[in-house]
Amino acid sequence: MENLKKNLIKLLGENARYTFSQLSKMTGEPEEKVKSAVEELEKDGVIVKYSAIINTEKSSDKKVQALIEVKVAPQKLNGFDSYAEQIYNFPEVTSLYLMSGGFDLAVFAEGESLADIAKFISAKLSVIDGIVGVQTHFILKKYKIEGQITCVKEESKRQIIHA
Repeated sequence: MENLKKNLIKLLGENARYTFSQLSKMTGEPEEKVKSAVEELEKDGVIVKYSAIINTEKSSDKKVQALIEVKVAPQKLNGFDSYAEQIYNFPEVTSLYLMSGGFDLAVFAEGESLADIAKFISAKLSVIDGIVGVQTHFILKKYKIEGQITCVKEESKRQIIHA
């Protein structure tokens, strides 16, 4: 069952729209066993959510996205978890990770404008007691999202002239 679950995680990570019938054919396992394994993965929190990968550069929804590196002073009993809980509850936050290196947390945030992100940082994030520094990086272009290349290289339409 563990090999089946590993295969299902890989397959659903590539395409969450596969049906149980398709997954059954791809794994060589009965459809009912595949369905049961997927339900277990969902129940155990291994599969958290099914979603589409959206290239916002090509959609009509032109939100501003930023990566905000956050340095904190860890709390004695809670470490980084209490900071994470405060931060991930903000609606602007789309993803949050504990990191190694110069900063402790990587916050991915989204807003309607640069001003929205600036307001989020100054009015919500920076005022959390124990945050000692932030560094903001605005996302300018996405070349690859969740393993999917978003910029398809177009063939040059220029004619080659030989002298």
